[in-house]
Amino acid sequence: MNVTRILPDLQCALVCEDVRQEVTGNFILLGVAAFLRVPQVPVTANRVCVFSRWCAGVGNFTETVRIIAPDQTTTLREAKVKFALQDPSHNATNLSVFGQLEIPAAGIYFVEVLVDDVLKLRFPLAVLLATPPQQPGQPAPAEPQA
Repeated sequence: MNVTRILPDLQCALVCEDVRQEVTGNFILLGVAAFLRVPQVPVTANRVCVFSRWCAGVGNFTETVRIIAPDQTTTLREAKVKFALQDPSHNATNLSVFGQLEIPAAGIYFVEVLVDDVLKLRFPLAVLLATPPQQPGQPAPAEPQA
């Protein structure tokens, strides 16, 4: 029996600042992020990448990566890429690059990774406001009164 199509498994999906490839073909992920810390909102992130690897599939596929706003319905950005796996022992590595990503507010955003419109992974990505560093010689901010 000749199998012509097996939906692949998502081996990993990681948010990072950038990805480089060595001469050997191996990848170097830079700035793997569990959250995004920003100085203020709204803010424009210069570059947010989602590195993904697919395995154990056969056929031609379309990967979709979405960044969803905290309201869990608004799609801020979406990237699609086509890839193929000829054999279940092969893998495919994809990189979705979101340049100049506008982040309107702090909160819990979501990253969704789909293959052929089938959701394979959805995970939170917190956007946090950084507290400004205290300058030497300045008094600490006053505590709010009750």
